[in-house]
Formats: sequence, C-alpha cells, structure tokens
Amino acid sequence: MRPFFIMWSGQAASLLGTSLVQFVLVWWLTLTTGSATVLAFATIAALIPQVLLTPLAGAFVDRHSRRAIMIVADTIAAAPIVPLMMLYYYGLIEVWHIYLAMFVRASASAFHWPAMEASTTMLVPKKHLARIGGLNQALYGASSVVAPPIGAVLFVTFPMYGLLAIDIVTASLAVSALAFIHIPQPVRQALTKDSGVLGDMLAGFRFLRVWKGALVLMFVAMLINFLISPAFGLLPILVAENFAGDAPMLAAMESVMGICTVLGGVILGAWGGSSRRVVTAVWSLAISGIATTIIGLAPLLVGPQPWNQYELTLGMVSVVGFLLALVNGCLMAILQATIPPDMQGRVFSLISSGAGAMMPLGYALAGPLADAFGVQFWFILSGVVTFATGLACVFMPSVMEIEKTPIQSRKTVAELAELVDTSSSDTDTE
Repeated sequence: MRPFFIMWSGQAASLLGTSLVQFVLVWWLTLTTGSATVLAFATIAALIPQVLLTPLAGAFVDRHSRRAIMIVADTIAAAPIVPLMMLYYYGLIEVWHIYLAMFVRASASAFHWPAMEASTTMLVPKKHLARIGGLNQALYGASSVVAPPIGAVLFVTFPMYGLLAIDIVTASLAVSALAFIHIPQPVRQALTKDSGVLGDMLAGFRFLRVWKGALVLMFVAMLINFLISPAFGLLPILVAENFAGDAPMLAAMESVMGICTVLGGVILGAWGGSSRRVVTAVWSLAISGIATTIIGLAPLLVGPQPWNQYELTLGMVSVVGFLLALVNGCLMAILQATIPPDMQGRVFSLISSGAGAMMPLGYALAGPLADAFGVQFWFILSGVVTFATGLACVFMPSVMEIEKTPIQSRKTVAELAELVDTSSSDTDTE
C-alpha cells in the first residue's frame, strides 16, 4: 500500500492548502462586500461544475489514465491562483475574479475526485477499504478544524498575494507525489465496443438504474446533502437567535463537530467497521437522525434556558459529526469494493453530481421554512426523515445484501448494459 500512502500524503497537503485558500477568499469577500448575496454566488460558482461536469468527468476517468487526470486537475486547480496573486498585488482585484477562480477550481475538482476514488480501489486491498474511508473522513474533518484558525492568523499577518501562494506550494507537493508512483489501469470489461464518452456516461446511468442497492445508497448520499447539510449550515442562526450566543460559542460548536468527525474517521480507520459494513452505515445514519431530531426538540427536553439548550445541542452535534464519518467512510468502502474498477469513475461521478445538486435545493427550502417556523423545525424535519431512511434501509434486502451479492457476480458489466438495453427495447415494443 506504499504507493497509495504516497498519493494520499500529497493529496492531504493539497487539501489543506485548498481549505486555507478557500477560507481566506471567503473571508475577504465577507469583509469587502458584507453581502450575503455575494457569498451565495460564490457558493453557486463552486457547485455548478460539480453538478454539470462530474457525470462527464466520470466517463472520462474510466477511459484515460487516472494518474494523469489527477496531475492535470491539480495543476489546473492551482493555475487561477497565479493571476489572482497578481491582481491582489497591483490592487486590481474584483469580486468576479474570485467567482471565476472558484469556478475553474471546482471544474478541476469535478475530474479529480472520481479519479482519486477510483485509483484508491486499484491501490488498496478490499479488506482495508473501510479503514481508508475512515482515514479520509478523518482528513476532511481535520482540515475543517485546522484550516479556519490557521487561515485567520495568516489573514491578519500576510498580504493576500502571499497567502494564495500556499495553494501553489501544496498543489506542487500533490503533483510531485503522483509523479513517483504507478497507478494500475483496470481492464475495460464494461464495454464490448468503443461507444465514446457519452455512451460511457449513459452506461453509468443504466448501471445504477438496474442495481437497486447502489441506487438506494445514492439516494442516501443525496438525502444527507439535502437535509443534514442545510441543517448544520443554519447553526450560526441557531446559536445567535435560539441560544443568545456569540462567535466563540459558534466556533466551539463547529470545532467540536470537526474534532468528532476526525475521531470517527480514526476509529473507523483502526476498526474497519463491522463484518458487514452496510450494517455500520445504516444504523449510524438512523442514530444520527435521532441526534439531529433531539437538537430540534431541545426546548421541550431541557426547558427554555438558552445555555441548557446549547449544551444539549453541543453534545448532539458531536454525535452527528462522529456518526456521519462512519456513514460516509463505510458507504464509500462498500461502493469501492462492489463496483467493477472500470465502472467506478462513472458511478462515483453520478453519485457526486446527484448529491451536489441536492445541497443548493436543500438550502433553498430550508431558508424559507426556518424563517417561517424556526431553525429547530428544520432540525426536527431533517432528523425524522434521516432516521426513517436509515431504518427503512434495514428492511431492504437490496441494501443489506449489497456486500453478499456484489455486482461483480455478473459476468461482465457489458452484459448488464445489454440486459438494460433489451428490457428497454421490450418496454418500447409493448
């Protein structure tokens, strides 16, 4: 597994640099404009490529060298930083420059993520995939804990053009690490003939449509982004309005959640999950729904005192952060272990695109409902639905047996696609 850890170390450095730069850019926009609309457009600029490009990127990843794609994607993601540095240095920076840079960086990420996840399968034995999933969750949690305070200190210490140089350095480390390893390419069994990138992308859709277990797991990922992400995005309003809190109280809550995400990832990395990882995933999802619901019910459970509600919420936020690390780590390990390597780029991309599309929709619905009925109403709604979804998965054989009867049991994915095409033709004939 040495090549994997070389790749992982470089990508960890790149993630830290990206998180730092993202923080300082968002904070600069906040101080410069003071506009929520500006921040919303910045978020949209970062989300649009994930939704629109990722399905195409997955098909591209399955047809070409995943190592080369990651090298090019890391390079392109760092490229907009150079003109931004010059614009900051000469005092010519405009808000739309930031939008454009975020769009380009997100476009590169749309290709990088499926290439990275699909490469992991080729470098890591199946029995260790859950541990690697936990390690990745710990890394994401650590970056969310470490990047903001470091970014805040650097923001008041160095000029913007100096801060942005960090991203170039960390991207160079990621590219350098990839230059020294070999990532095997899977044998392309999924296609019996060259159908082109668009044909590959459509094959990914057909693959998910037939495999009900994976389709449900995709729905779970979409649900988390639609319900849970907006709920915890509303924490600042919950702290300020319901708990009469201040910035340190919010910072403490976000840091505790990040630390518990790291802890969950570390434990999963050491433990590897239960013998059936899907059991760990669905029950962790259900319990996280209960914890989220408790946050919304805090006034009924501990009374109207803001501090009591804050303490209960702090505890439940810790539980959710810990459990979602288990959910995400196990689900990714399941998909990596059961999806044929030559299909992973397409399937991962479709899941990422679907989940990414849900986040802005969730925020669009959560905002008005929270304004009308209170923030805690959204926590109750999202918690109940999340719990019900996790519990429903327990009674779905297609989900609970996904590791017992993996999709590789079919002779080839080409046969699966042919089966779908045949059934579609029969339906049309009828």
